Amino acid sequence: MSEQVLKGEVTPELSGRRLDQALAELFGDYSRSRLQKWIKAGRVTLNHKQLRARDKVVVGDRICLRIEDEPLIEAVSQPIELDIQYEDEHLLIINKPAGLVVHPAAGNLDGTMLNGLLHYDSSLQGLPRAGIVHRLDKETSGLLVVARTLKAHKRLVELLQAREIHREYRTIVNGVMISGGSVDEPIGRHPTQRIRMAVVHTGKPARTDYRVLQRFRAHTLLQVKLHSGRTHQIRVHMAHINYPLVGDPLYGGRLKIPAGAGDALKNALRSFRRQALHAFKLGFEHPETGEWMEWECAIPDDMQQLLTELQHDKNTMD
Repeated sequence: MSEQVLKGEVTPELSGRRLDQALAELFGDYSRSRLQKWIKAGRVTLNHKQLRARDKVVVGDRICLRIEDEPLIEAVSQPIELDIQYEDEHLLIINKPAGLVVHPAAGNLDGTMLNGLLHYDSSLQGLPRAGIVHRLDKETSGLLVVARTLKAHKRLVELLQAREIHREYRTIVNGVMISGGSVDEPIGRHPTQRIRMAVVHTGKPARTDYRVLQRFRAHTLLQVKLHSGRTHQIRVHMAHINYPLVGDPLYGGRLKIPAGAGDALKNALRSFRRQALHAFKLGFEHPETGEWMEWECAIPDDMQQLLTELQHDKNTMD
């Protein structure tokens, strides 16, 4: 097996933490149990010395992690249809449909995009998370990038951490917005409801820009740009400013139906049972060539049908 060497340096934020905790922050693509296994196997050195998982690190310490090119994924390969928008030997761009989980977790151990990726390209078994660089929520549709080599994966993760991967979304929110703007509020776990995220002062920095594309009688179509990638970020930020996403089961609040709406719009709104959110644009420098590349994909049929009914309602009432 070939060996890969990963290096990192302890930042001020990690100073005083345990070695295994610092590793989890610096090399987050690998599970804590796997990192602890590598520490015990002598594959981790701190300033060229082998230490225990519980030993403390200080700012400036240099960490070296030697890993073998071994299978990192234990998930099974499954023939799941993937909407591949682009591919080369270094990466894949996939348009994920709403309803497809990105990778296995409690309650979704198979039938995920990751299982389909392993069926499409078995070599992805040797990459963290089968090469998946970033996620979309189960019920969010749109574009994702998947690396096909360790080198591409490392570079794409670096671009993501440096906020140099351009991501834009289209979403339908409840309420009529006057103008666009930004939400710059930290996001963390909700203090009492553990399945929810929230704007909390102890959270991680998060910024979301939005602009109005179209106004309806009680709803607005927005284009949204992320400057960070917190869990449920768009959903949390829009709910925080009282414009929750249509159909959002966690943050959406009460169904909003404009006065005098016809049966077609009422049915469309009542039957839309997912957050109306689509990642329509993705752009970044190619990890191998450095060339800027960008992709767009159309709003899916269910969101487009809802937009059609909202526009028809507006035209009827004007």
